[in-house]
Amino acid sequence: MSAAVLQVPVVGIEAEHFIVLVLAAAAGGAFGAAIGALPSFVFTGFVVLLGEGLAVLSGTGSEFNSLGGTDLAAGVTGTIGFGPVTGPHVAFAGGVAATAYAGMKYPEMEPAGWDFHFGKNILYAFGTKPDILAVGAVFGVLGMLIVRIGNNLALPFDTIAFAVFATAFLARPAFGYPVVGSAGGSGYFDMGPFEREEERGDGSGRLAVEPWLPQQYKWSGVTAIGLVGGALGGWTWIMTGSIFMAYGISAASLLFLNLGVENFPVTHHITLGGSTFAVVAAGGTGSELVVMLAAIAGGVVGALLGEITQRLFYAHSGTHVDPPAMSIFIYSLAIGVLYLADLLPNSGYLGL
Repeated sequence: MSAAVLQVPVVGIEAEHFIVLVLAAAAGGAFGAAIGALPSFVFTGFVVLLGEGLAVLSGTGSEFNSLGGTDLAAGVTGTIGFGPVTGPHVAFAGGVAATAYAGMKYPEMEPAGWDFHFGKNILYAFGTKPDILAVGAVFGVLGMLIVRIGNNLALPFDTIAFAVFATAFLARPAFGYPVVGSAGGSGYFDMGPFEREEERGDGSGRLAVEPWLPQQYKWSGVTAIGLVGGALGGWTWIMTGSIFMAYGISAASLLFLNLGVENFPVTHHITLGGSTFAVVAAGGTGSELVVMLAAIAGGVVGALLGEITQRLFYAHSGTHVDPPAMSIFIYSLAIGVLYLADLLPNSGYLGL
């Protein structure tokens, strides 16, 4: 039987390459657990920036700005940045699941001064503890499979974003957490208990409500950073033709958040919204101003969706479920569905 016949159903790749991919994804997930979920995503940013830089040098730019360059291979973004090494659905997802596991299994590892449940501490690096690395490996493979199957089925949304939050939701019941959790205040959108520093009352010392970003949850501030990030994402695409360069800058910038810089914003779902909305708008207009305004709107949409999802699914349970991933999934799904309904000129970066 020839190698071409030995295909893995649904995934759509040769069996031997599938085994190699599983091994790489297991290693990537374990690596995310070893160095920490957020540090692994910082590396995503660095690698995406490298890949997009190479792509810009070898490409022609957007329809608004032509770029000459050298003939460089630019598969770095897809195969490494969004692949088994630092792909968020592998390394970050593995790190998130490992953190959820450790939050229940090893509460004594919680660092001093951490006010939330330890299962949310995605800054924490677990080093070489075998069982924690194994959890990361399993969820890294799971994330890889979700993306491979989703892409093979041509699902109309960002499959990486979907895998990031889907694996995080699966980790909750797997390790004994409520899938959503009970509202700590008058409802899921009430952040008042956090502002009043109210505790849960169960002797744990945990806050009753644990917002994803204490420095980035008020609607006015979220909208403001949405305006800023959307404009920067749009400008970056207009000048370079790269949808993911602004995303890479935002992801890499989280190094400073990981190092403890106060009030540092999280913006990758915002800048990607800006770039994506710019691409969609450019398919229906030749106006640079209209494209920029669409990008700004995309940034605000991305920011607000991140805040809405964190209030619903992050603030009231004990583990990290990624609001940026949920935001990206929602607006990419909207773009995909509207494109398939012939209501948009293109599907952004979805390739439909």
